[in-house]
Amino acid sequence: MTKGRKTSPEQDAPEPREAVLAGLRSCSAISAEISKRFAGSLGLHPTDATALIEILEAEERGMHLSPARLSERIGLTSGATSSLLNRLEEAGHVVRSRIHSDRRVVTLQSTAGVQEVAKAFFDPLAVRLDATMSSYPTSLLEELDTLLAELHAVTEEYVQDLPS
Repeated sequence: MTKGRKTSPEQDAPEPREAVLAGLRSCSAISAEISKRFAGSLGLHPTDATALIEILEAEERGMHLSPARLSERIGLTSGATSSLLNRLEEAGHVVRSRIHSDRRVVTLQSTAGVQEVAKAFFDPLAVRLDATMSSYPTSLLEELDTLLAELHAVTEEYVQDLPS
């Protein structure tokens, strides 16, 4: 509020675009906290848990990550990613396999044990998120999905333009 001048709540409210961006930042921050707590529940370093979540989410989408693709996704060098994968393998959370038709391609797969742990950890949140989204019309959710995809693409382009 400006000194000596009264403003209405409507004047103090952020513009819709500002509110959406603030909401995205807030979701990103809470997502990071959830990842940190997942890491703690497994006794992992947060970066290792981030990698594990990337592998689990790729599998959920019916895809498999290679070590090189994982390295890109989490922003580590190939050497650091290899060390990280060694730790996850030693802990029994992932295995490296050659299921691709090109046997030179290494594929990362989560183990059944860590899938169960992840399911127990994340399913209660998924149920709550689904309950919240179910109150919105499909058309709005589809528009939001489009907006989020476009914002992601713009942000990813920006990251690519930044110096390493």
